Amino acid sequence: MKKINITSLSLVIVLLITSFNLVSAQVLEPVKWSFSGSMMENGNVSLALDCKIDEGWHVYSIQPSDDPEVFGPMPTEIIWEASEAYRLLGKLQEGEPIKHYDPNFEVDLNYFEKEAHFTQLLELKGDLPLNIKGELNFMTCDDEKCIFPDPVPLYISLSAEGKVEVNKTATSSTSSQKSGIYEPAKWSFAALDLGDGTHELQMTCTLDDGWHVYSQHLSSLEGPLPTMFLFELPEGASLIDSVLEQEPHIEYDPNFMMDLAYFDTKAVFRQQVKAQSTDIIKGSVDFMVCNDERCLPPELIEFTFDLSTGKGMQLGIEGDEVQNVLDENAIIPQLPKVNLDQPASDCGGEVKDIKNTWMVFVFGFIGGLLALLTPCVFPMIPLTVSFFTKGNQSRSKGIAQALLYGFFIFLIYALLSIPFHFGTEPEVLNEIATGVTLNIIFFVVFVVFAISFFGFFEIQLPTGMVNKIDNASNVGGLIGIFLMALTLALVSFSCTGPILGTVLGNALKNGPWPITAAMSGFGIALGLPFAIFAMFPSMMKSLPKSGGWLNSVKVVLGFLELALALKFLSNADLVKQWGIIPREAFFLIWTIIFLGLALYLFGILKFPHDTKNKRVSPLGLGLGALVLAFTIYLAPGVLRNSPWNHDLLSGFPPPTFYSWYDQEAGSEDEQLMAGQDGEHQSDTFHPPFDDFEAARAEAKASGKPILIDFTGWACVNCRKMEESVWTEPVVLDKLRNDFVVVSLYVDDRTELPEDQQGVFEYEVNGEMKQKNIRTIGNKWATFQTKLFNNNSQPYYVMLSPEGELLANPVGYTPDVQEYTDYLDCGIQTNAKTASN
Repeated sequence: MKKINITSLSLVIVLLITSFNLVSAQVLEPVKWSFSGSMMENGNVSLALDCKIDEGWHVYSIQPSDDPEVFGPMPTEIIWEASEAYRLLGKLQEGEPIKHYDPNFEVDLNYFEKEAHFTQLLELKGDLPLNIKGELNFMTCDDEKCIFPDPVPLYISLSAEGKVEVNKTATSSTSSQKSGIYEPAKWSFAALDLGDGTHELQMTCTLDDGWHVYSQHLSSLEGPLPTMFLFELPEGASLIDSVLEQEPHIEYDPNFMMDLAYFDTKAVFRQQVKAQSTDIIKGSVDFMVCNDERCLPPELIEFTFDLSTGKGMQLGIEGDEVQNVLDENAIIPQLPKVNLDQPASDCGGEVKDIKNTWMVFVFGFIGGLLALLTPCVFPMIPLTVSFFTKGNQSRSKGIAQALLYGFFIFLIYALLSIPFHFGTEPEVLNEIATGVTLNIIFFVVFVVFAISFFGFFEIQLPTGMVNKIDNASNVGGLIGIFLMALTLALVSFSCTGPILGTVLGNALKNGPWPITAAMSGFGIALGLPFAIFAMFPSMMKSLPKSGGWLNSVKVVLGFLELALALKFLSNADLVKQWGIIPREAFFLIWTIIFLGLALYLFGILKFPHDTKNKRVSPLGLGLGALVLAFTIYLAPGVLRNSPWNHDLLSGFPPPTFYSWYDQEAGSEDEQLMAGQDGEHQSDTFHPPFDDFEAARAEAKASGKPILIDFTGWACVNCRKMEESVWTEPVVLDKLRNDFVVVSLYVDDRTELPEDQQGVFEYEVNGEMKQKNIRTIGNKWATFQTKLFNNNSQPYYVMLSPEGELLANPVGYTPDVQEYTDYLDCGIQTNAKTASN
């Protein structure tokens, strides 16, 4: 059997999602540092480092343990940049620490609570002015956990007059680091007229001290992203050669452990073009910046040059002033009569969907139980429990450690969800979940996992990575048990990764709390058996022995992964409207997948790791019959008129109007009106409007109320409402005859006209924020967020023709009677409003 050792794939399900916008998120920050410095009379410099420590946390001394042989925490220390301009006068000094038992390391340690003060004396040997650099490293813990904060950079600036300033040049970086954002690169743009229709476009990158940006020409593909430029030229314009750059430094880069070409302080790039002096040229630069300790994720910025003025600007920014700020009245529909606190009636109301969060938790829990029945996890249960309950230690201590081991398994998976709670704008998770790129990546990854489950190859984490953590797990106490749990999570990844990815993929679009619920449910289910069997070791005798049945579980999961992979590809297809997976194609492929699963369960279809001459068990025959029945239920979905509905799957296949047959029926306008007048589709409804202003004009002409349907192409609950609620005759009649219904797709990637693209400014809690609006989806998502203070879909808003809010908006409402009552309330309130 082939083995694939893929580091990035092993964590792609979790780390790939967080890398889009959450790479630098700060989860805990219990220690706040402040710095000051002064010049002494003898010419030496005194540096003071003070920290405030949150309640319950502590920072360790420069010597945490009196016994140098004790394995303990990281000491507080400063690493200075070597220089002949100064020398240290003695060691770093500190106040009197507390000496107390630390449960994390199970020894007495020296540390500080509430606050700590450190001082360092420096003797100057060079002339002023002078800059001195260093790095403060420390570790902080409470009674349950420890964190390793990022090193704090120290920049000591001594002026010619002897004035000492600490971290003046790092102020912006320090403050931005608290929000998880570094911005060390600033771009500026200008255009020069060289005559004869030739212009030079200049792109200049100014870098903060210590940071560098890479050349366009790197010798290795295994290193960082090179700087890359793309230009969008008007008709008749052309580039002259390629982008020129100044001579870069070629030095050893510790991040990639190789010699690389890069620029520090400033990088200037030049591109000559042949163009009219009145032309506007747009472009983008894709670049990556690093310092000696870390690299930031690649960043793409867009810019434009006005050759008539010679000015260039980053999209939305010129210097410190915002440009291309959109006129709110021109881009976002204005509804001055909307008052969320005082609708015309009190029906409706957005209720927090607690059930959904609990359902996601249950879904995660079921995923964890499935993961237990895989060859990577199941055999570990008796081995691990035996380790804790046997040996020289007491039974009570062994049980306690096994319980703790199970808890740490849960904790590891729960902690993976924490970054999703920090650093995101309201629409970010929804945009990530519905993003075409991520859905295609999920599709590819799930197909790869499915093929692996079928036994054609095996995905493994790098042996070195696992061995390092496994060796570290030999450390005693809480940390050792935690590292043992982490080792299990890593070595079992080839089985748990696909299931965990399925859980994450379905929870992501609902926001951070459902992700936490899903991950917590998964971790609890995975860790629970270790706790239960440790308390009742006799129960292990009833466990089935490992064998071929575990491989069968993997194959079954492989078929399920293929089915779910198609859903992610379908999401991307719906958003982009490629038309490659209409509703009938989805049913056809699912029918083939589940028919294959049925044949496998009946023993007809075989895979590489299956036991030869294996007999089919009664359980396999029973499951095969159920899967075959489900396949028969699916099959008519490829027909124009199925003999039965597919409400059990509502939300999974594409909507009914995204069909082979509808594409043959006629023009787009005819198809839209078919949903309104019922001539072609008597049992389905597709709103005839996808633009709010057009719908408002129709409402004013007809006197009917407006029903806004904030939806998304990749929104599962939106499809459920359209297929299970809107198709009910009592609802269908009201939608067709009593409302002007407009569907606004918040994930529509179609670009807006250029005069409607730009930066939209809005206020949140007294702070002005900016958002780039480029697509139709951006426009409607901003409309929903700004006017209705909500960013989930589906979301229904009823307005009078004059724009008055008729009732409280509602979200996902699967109860037909409840939704009917809500529509009736809007109809009645609109009639009263019109009569007044």
